Amino acid sequence: MKETLAAVICTLLVSTLAQAITHPRAGDGKLTPDERAKAIKALLDSQKEFLSYVEKLSDEQWNARPTPFKWTVGETAEHIALSEGLLFGAMQRALAAPVNPDWETKTAGKEKILDNVLAARQGKAQAPEPIQPLKRKMSRAEIMTLFRDGRAKTLKFIETTDLPLKAHTFDHIFPIFGTLNAYQWLLYIPAHNLRHNKQIAEVMSKPAFPK
Repeated sequence: MKETLAAVICTLLVSTLAQAITHPRAGDGKLTPDERAKAIKALLDSQKEFLSYVEKLSDEQWNARPTPFKWTVGETAEHIALSEGLLFGAMQRALAAPVNPDWETKTAGKEKILDNVLAARQGKAQAPEPIQPLKRKMSRAEIMTLFRDGRAKTLKFIETTDLPLKAHTFDHIFPIFGTLNAYQWLLYIPAHNLRHNKQIAEVMSKPAFPK
């Protein structure tokens, strides 16, 4: 009887531990399997769409300027590639900060804003100087290498991390986003990518775009 009871208790303990590992508590800031899968899918989908637009373009199409002072496809691609590192750095800054005891309240609903404002290309904003393509002279090959390397780094991180991303926060410079947690900063990367994919598609749809 004692041996049977001990076996039952042992089984219950193992089951409880397994559930704690695979289904983190909402309040501990760790990602659920669904949250991790959502981020990976968003990164892969936005990458696939971006590459489908730019990989087969001629150099003439890559450099065609739709109107004066508007970005070319190549310049938009450079902005996307440069932004990956900047946004990954913002996520790292969030993780370097102490746990925010109010993270659940401060970051509630922000993922919908990323989807409905950023990815949907609503509103306009001036890109920070470090990620303005007009300030640089990067080759097409350099831009694509930067993009692929940056995206590979981001994917590897989200696929392997066990850090409590949601419990650490870093404030965005734009009030509409406010406080974002490290997970949301990571989701910002594919949302920003999708935003500028729409910009590339718009440039390519212009009648004057080279055929």
